[in-house]
Amino acid sequence: MPQHRSSELLRYFSLFANPRKAYADLAPDILPLLTSCGIQAGAGKIPFIVFDLAGGGNIAGSNALVGGKGGQLDFLTTAGYNKLGLPGNMIPNSSMGAGNFVDQSMGIAMHSDSAYLRGIKARASASTVANMNGSVIPSISQTDTNLNQQNPLYGIHAAGAAGDLLVLIGTEATASGGNSMAPSYMIDPTVNPTVVTKPSDVTGLVNTGSLVGLLNQADAVNVLESVERISAAKLGQVSTGLPSADDTKVKNLVQCSYVDSAYLVDKYGNALQALDPTQDPHITGSGGIFSAADLQNKDFLATASVMKMVINGYAGGGTIELGGYDYHDSTRATGEGRDFMAGQCIGACLEYAARVGVPLMICVISDGSLVSSGMPDNSVGGRGKGAWMADNTATAAALMLVFDPRSKPSAIMNQIGYYNSDGTVNATGSPAANSVTLLAETMVLNYMALHGLAGGFQALTYINGQPSGLGAAASYDSLIAFGQVASVSNGKIIPPS
Repeated sequence: MPQHRSSELLRYFSLFANPRKAYADLAPDILPLLTSCGIQAGAGKIPFIVFDLAGGGNIAGSNALVGGKGGQLDFLTTAGYNKLGLPGNMIPNSSMGAGNFVDQSMGIAMHSDSAYLRGIKARASASTVANMNGSVIPSISQTDTNLNQQNPLYGIHAAGAAGDLLVLIGTEATASGGNSMAPSYMIDPTVNPTVVTKPSDVTGLVNTGSLVGLLNQADAVNVLESVERISAAKLGQVSTGLPSADDTKVKNLVQCSYVDSAYLVDKYGNALQALDPTQDPHITGSGGIFSAADLQNKDFLATASVMKMVINGYAGGGTIELGGYDYHDSTRATGEGRDFMAGQCIGACLEYAARVGVPLMICVISDGSLVSSGMPDNSVGGRGKGAWMADNTATAAALMLVFDPRSKPSAIMNQIGYYNSDGTVNATGSPAANSVTLLAETMVLNYMALHGLAGGFQALTYINGQPSGLGAAASYDSLIAFGQVASVSNGKIIPPS
């Protein structure tokens, strides 16, 4: 188009512009058209992130406390805790050394020297930690393999989670977005996780065209809204010559294309500011969760990229795989370092949710676990704890953590199932104890419970029509750890004020 024609067109469009603010909101007459045009503006569900610790890391005992039938504080034997990496002077009910090693600041009981706990508190504020709760799930899983079908991400989508831009994301090019598989009957190939590990993976997702380069974001939205109004008026005066039903479909298609363009420019006209975690003052800069130096670390960068997408509702859920959790090298220091990294990444997500003002559910899974011989590692990094000696399937567990900006989530139970006194999972303690697929189901059930929708779990079906496998609803009470969070009403999160 000649330059003078382009200038005339822009002057014409400017007659319709009525900027509302620097970041435009869709006009009241345009906003309802999102629904009629089928444009997804987020599902309104609690953001969900899976941390998949590849290699078989420790979750139970040295991080989240585990106990017998009476719950987390129904203490195991000294030998049982020793197997889980805690020497006699550091077991939770110790009368030796510093005394009681129980920390309940997050609601769930953690070992007071848990590397997860230290990492979370290194990135999350005290007020964020105070509005958390959690539950540990003793669950046997196979070690050093990606064949454990325990990632619940597709089940979370089946329960309603979806995003503005993407349904699911992950840090690996796998069906689950991480190391452990999803239950095969949950996998919906139409929503395979998009790989997100760095800012450029997300900022390239949106193309709002050249109009944003010619006008500022607010004016560009107003232009597109005005074109939609003109188009709607003109379409009512003309006929395509097609049969009535087809005529209506074509006209709706034209109208909705303008609505969709206005929506994209409104929300993502400045893709860098909207999607790039390095441009988000909550994440980087003065007072940010991460420093610029932190984001040179690939684990921190991947975490920042995924949490930005999921917590803002651009994706419905995500998997973050962290490697290096096969750390049975006859030391404790290596494992403590990797667990501290996991804790920091978890804490960063929780703190970001607090700053955005939305609830968040996090699940931590790993492929198996490991066992200690009890030999203490007295190096600075080892902290006097038992060195990790070998893989072990029977000491495994999963962890659920929940944050709500409005108030501390209520916990019906902080442990689902239980351990034997010798430090091994009781295989009949819950349906999830000896079935990784039912572990994934249990996490989906708890996700629904946070929305007040646990009663609908029995009717939940997956892509191939297979129903959930936890049995009759009467058995759910022993599997639901949380009540509905305060930030949810009528099954959807209340938008932050």
